[in-house]
Amino acid sequence: MKQDLSIRGRLVDIPGKRIYRADLTISGGKISTIEPLSEAGDDHEPFICQGFIDAHVHIESAMLVPSEFAKLAVVHGTIATVSDPHEMANVCGMEGVKYMVADGKQVPFHFFFGAPSCVPATSFETAGATLSPKDVADLLNDPDIYYLSEMMNFPGVLHEDAEVMEKIAAAQKAGKPIDGHAPGLRGAQAKAYIDAGISTDHECFTPEEALDKLNHGMKILIREGSAAKNFNALIGLLTDHPEQMMFCSDDKHPDSLVEGHINTLCARAIKAGIPLFPILQAACVNPIKHYKLPVGQLKAGDSADFILLEDLTDFKVRETYIKGESVARDGKSFIQSVPLHPINHFVRKFISLQDLRMPLNKWGGAEPENFELVRVIEALDGQLITSRLEVPITDFLIKDGCLQSNPEIDLLKMVVINRYSENAPVAKCFVRNFGLKDAAIASSVAHDSHNIIAVGTSDDLLQSAIMNILQEKGGISCVTPEAERVLPLPIAGLMSAGNGYDIAEKYTALDTMAKEAGSTLSAPFMTLSFMALLVIPHLKLSDKGLFDVDSFSLV
Repeated sequence: MKQDLSIRGRLVDIPGKRIYRADLTISGGKISTIEPLSEAGDDHEPFICQGFIDAHVHIESAMLVPSEFAKLAVVHGTIATVSDPHEMANVCGMEGVKYMVADGKQVPFHFFFGAPSCVPATSFETAGATLSPKDVADLLNDPDIYYLSEMMNFPGVLHEDAEVMEKIAAAQKAGKPIDGHAPGLRGAQAKAYIDAGISTDHECFTPEEALDKLNHGMKILIREGSAAKNFNALIGLLTDHPEQMMFCSDDKHPDSLVEGHINTLCARAIKAGIPLFPILQAACVNPIKHYKLPVGQLKAGDSADFILLEDLTDFKVRETYIKGESVARDGKSFIQSVPLHPINHFVRKFISLQDLRMPLNKWGGAEPENFELVRVIEALDGQLITSRLEVPITDFLIKDGCLQSNPEIDLLKMVVINRYSENAPVAKCFVRNFGLKDAAIASSVAHDSHNIIAVGTSDDLLQSAIMNILQEKGGISCVTPEAERVLPLPIAGLMSAGNGYDIAEKYTALDTMAKEAGSTLSAPFMTLSFMALLVIPHLKLSDKGLFDVDSFSLV
């Protein structure tokens, strides 16, 4: 039985673009009355505001199950997420999606899950499951599913691929919106993609691209996650397009979630000179309107979902209420951990040094003079896109007829290993910008199929880091000659079974270790996880080989 309560403060009326003193009475988890007050108050009264909503996030990227994600998020005034369980679906299929929904229901938080549209993401990688058009249609008919998740196969949309169009038609029949994913798409192609029924995009990395899509009627999400950071590029558009923009994190590691969430984007927007009400429109209102979410909007009769803020500049959260229940106050979460029953899909048990070698005679000739250039992936800090380099063969170290990492010029071996097969061959390439000097890092979080990905300065260190992952059936690991550390992720090889704050602390230790080993990336493990994402330009590595995204082919 929810307790009746009364709250007095300065109410932020976002639709009305005004702030006034009011008394709220709450009964049975709903707002009973909102009574304006005429007398002056004091500056210590909190601002009563709608709660923040992350308009697109993969909960799994926090390495936490939904219930633990909620525990951390409510401290920052987040009351809801529009969540794409795409990562879990790629590993565990329909069972994985249902697992996420069921876990989220165990805590006082609004999780709104979508039906993953691209499982597997492409035919050029090995995933753990497949969602057919019928599976997607079945999910969309479930009242717990609110939208069709990001349609990453934009070439399939443009060429009217039969399966793609069947999934889009299922969402339209169910009356549910369709999320987009079309990095770099412009002009007539962007219009054709939007005209097919795609309504949002969170992949814009230039204002010109975002404005092009806005002008065609698309909603644009300003993304600021642990790896992809587009806030600075796009925030200037918010003032002129307040009805068409939202905030999202997309992928957020646990240490970053402990520090802040959508509240920090609101504070940065104020510092960037954006007016208050367009910011709050994007952070609190637009996701509700676009996805038709049953979230309270500070009106009599609504669910009592709101936050108390100290100020409207730094957006320091004093208290968070969901359905009339105080779930966080002064930086402390009241959400309790719930029992977990891990599920997984993990077959691989062993990797040998021989599996990791790159013989020259497999690269087109027995002698180096038979070829001159080697394709190399260039990782870009703060971006999901990569650059394509061609590096002279003379820059590589060659030992026993095999190409080796050359950490002196930051040219490191990277591998992807099929976790769903015991004996599949290992895919190998070279990558630049990880900066490791004498270390290896490995992860079973590798978008989108979540095979094992690793980068390192030697085969010995690579093998050690990878074996840590195999022995735990999922996790992230860092190994140096002096030490090794691993964070187990027993739930699908994506998420921990532990307390969210403990996991954040353990992840921070791994992140620090990788940086002390030489990595200059702001989030080395998050960046590593996207080196296998074949739907983001330009050059990536899947378990089947090096992939050119622009030509959409293995090279």
